[in-house]
Amino acid sequence: MRFKNEYEAISYVFQSIARINYQQRGLDENTRDITPTKRLLAALDLPQKKMEYVVVTGSKGKGSVSAITAKLLTSLGHKVGLVTSPHLNTYRQRFRIDGRMISEETLIRLLDQLAPTIDRIASSLNEGQYLSPQGIFLALALTWFKEQGVTAAIIEVGRGGRYDDNALVPNMLSLFTPILLEHTRYLGDSVERIAWHKAGIIEPQSYAFSLPQTPEVMDVLRKEAELQEATLEWLAPMDLAQYVRDTENGMIVDFGRYGELELPMLGRYEIDNASLAVWAAGNVHNRLNLRPRIAHGSPDYVARIRAGLETIIWPGRTQKMQDSPQVFVDGALNIHSAKSYIESLKGRLSEPVVLVLAVPVDRNMDAVYREFAPLAKTLILTRTDRNITIHFPDEATARPLAEQYYADVIYTHTVAEALDVSRKKTGESGTVVMSIAQPAIGDLMAVYGEVFEQI
Repeated sequence: MRFKNEYEAISYVFQSIARINYQQRGLDENTRDITPTKRLLAALDLPQKKMEYVVVTGSKGKGSVSAITAKLLTSLGHKVGLVTSPHLNTYRQRFRIDGRMISEETLIRLLDQLAPTIDRIASSLNEGQYLSPQGIFLALALTWFKEQGVTAAIIEVGRGGRYDDNALVPNMLSLFTPILLEHTRYLGDSVERIAWHKAGIIEPQSYAFSLPQTPEVMDVLRKEAELQEATLEWLAPMDLAQYVRDTENGMIVDFGRYGELELPMLGRYEIDNASLAVWAAGNVHNRLNLRPRIAHGSPDYVARIRAGLETIIWPGRTQKMQDSPQVFVDGALNIHSAKSYIESLKGRLSEPVVLVLAVPVDRNMDAVYREFAPLAKTLILTRTDRNITIHFPDEATARPLAEQYYADVIYTHTVAEALDVSRKKTGESGTVVMSIAQPAIGDLMAVYGEVFEQI
């Protein structure tokens, strides 16, 4: 066996891009080259055509939509693969079948199996070209899914879509969460241009479903759907499930034909995500040849959708980590997601409240600090080295921005230190509100010993 452990296997995946020193890139349309991934997939006879594929993009909530869609299809009796990113505290969390993440043994075995083909293609590339880690991960996932007899694969793309390796599957369904101004360095400086990138996941003669969008974004999606002769449907407010009330572990939500049920998620924004997932699951289920057949809208179908919704686990999104003191965590790092996170916590906070933020330098730090300011007087800033491509401000940069809005600002170098300081500040009766980048959430999960083998 070529690799002894997960660390060696993952290091190998990044060898090709490491050879160009992770060089800074410009707009995706000028710099991203998915040709090497196409060659890799073709050499491996991937993707297999008989599998149903769903590709998910957007600016927020696409991971949740992917996970909930997969859960619902599993509940309906299908064998479902799931590809998401980023991970929390192990790369293996990116790949799941029926909610269970790939084992270290299987990860190593599959990469060992794929390595000769990967090496052959990587060695043939021109100077400046590389075989992307995302492309290798896609090949690994699709190989595993094929081996295990998966019938439907839900695949979340990265920041864009049109030039994304994960979109190299023949998907009959594209899903769009809200599209906002983000990653402007790579996608462009207007929401229309960003929407154009994301609209690139729509395949010819396929279906596309979208959550409510701004008129500018909807116009872009509509034009792309017409160009591809695809059917585009968007969920109007009347199509979305409705919040009823909070519960200790989630919310009572009215899903219309599926009735009221407890959604075990705290984020109000997850109601829209779950609504889109319900539509998606129905679309895919109708094309899959399941025996015995579960008719769409039948009592059994309704019961299975309810069961799926009532058992969702998607960690790191408005998640309560402990009581006494309460500790909540989310990755809300822009104004829109911060507002949603704050709204979700209304009625759940107990004083004193201490805020912990880990905002990368490529985000609008000042805006995020300002948005959270009404929650607490004490802010603890922190960072992580878990992902070398995501950078955080040093104390000299972050503190002056934060001190405009908070009476008490503390800078810590690790998430574990930030958690320890914040719990001492709140005592057992208060609340710690953490809004931190995904790799920092991974650090937090490591502190609590959470891996989420099964979701």
